[in-house]
Amino acid sequence: MKILSGLYKSRSVKTIQNASYRPTASRVRKSLFDILGPLNGLDILDLFAGSGILGFEAMSRGGSFVTFIENNASSALLIQQNAAALGVECSVRKTDVIDYLQSCPQFDLIFADPPYGKIELQSLVELCLINLNNGGRLVLESSKHDAELSGGKIKQYGDTRLTFFTHE
Repeated sequence: MKILSGLYKSRSVKTIQNASYRPTASRVRKSLFDILGPLNGLDILDLFAGSGILGFEAMSRGGSFVTFIENNASSALLIQQNAAALGVECSVRKTDVIDYLQSCPQFDLIFADPPYGKIELQSLVELCLINLNNGGRLVLESSKHDAELSGGKIKQYGDTRLTFFTHE
């Protein structure tokens, strides 16, 4: 996969063949980042990070620091390798997302791309919103078949639904 824009535009992010995660499609990523606009100076959290493509794209577009949370050891190692190849300073934590959210610092932007149908989304959103700075944003990627959550703005791309929340 390639980073679409910014400092690392056209640089590759390696993925694992037959991985348990599904990388966010490039057309969905483009729309997502067009909606978010400039990310200059933001502290970013990438949950269920997989290959790390969302966090790396955010860093390419001006984010100041990204923390990746990935429970799978192979995927966490891949994120570290991709970060080294790009020259990105970041934190990669191999831990459970819910455990991490119980006692993590505040962030300006959180990406959450849980495995479809495996996580209770309302509880995840509530935990994420607690860990956002005022004015911070949460982007939840889910299936169009999941129940819609209140309080967010929805954009749909085929089977993929993006829900945008702002902490006020």
